[in-house]
Amino acid sequence: MKKVSGFLYQVFGWGAYVSIFAGAAGFVGFVVALIIGGDTGAAIAIAVKAQWFPLVIKVASVSVGLGLIGMYCGKEEALSMAADKKEAEEDLKRNLEEARENKEQK
Repeated sequence: MKKVSGFLYQVFGWGAYVSIFAGAAGFVGFVVALIIGGDTGAAIAIAVKAQWFPLVIKVASVSVGLGLIGMYCGKEEALSMAADKKEAEEDLKRNLEEARENKEQK
């Protein structure tokens, strides 16, 4: 299971990189369309919106889904409330102890 999880993490990482790069390239396409203007600029902007961004969204969605599957295959609980609850309880205990110490010092 660890090998599957590791592989899915790698796919997630590469998918995230590709999505970021493709999103930036789409933004550059919009800037170029703005600079060019006119019918040509409108055609570029429409092509970026209609063809490029749906592809970017699909790649990002698939890579995030594979990352989540990898997390659960690796038995990680990054999205569970159990880990947050445990951290919150530890923080509460530490804060109460600090408050008691401060009160005793006064």
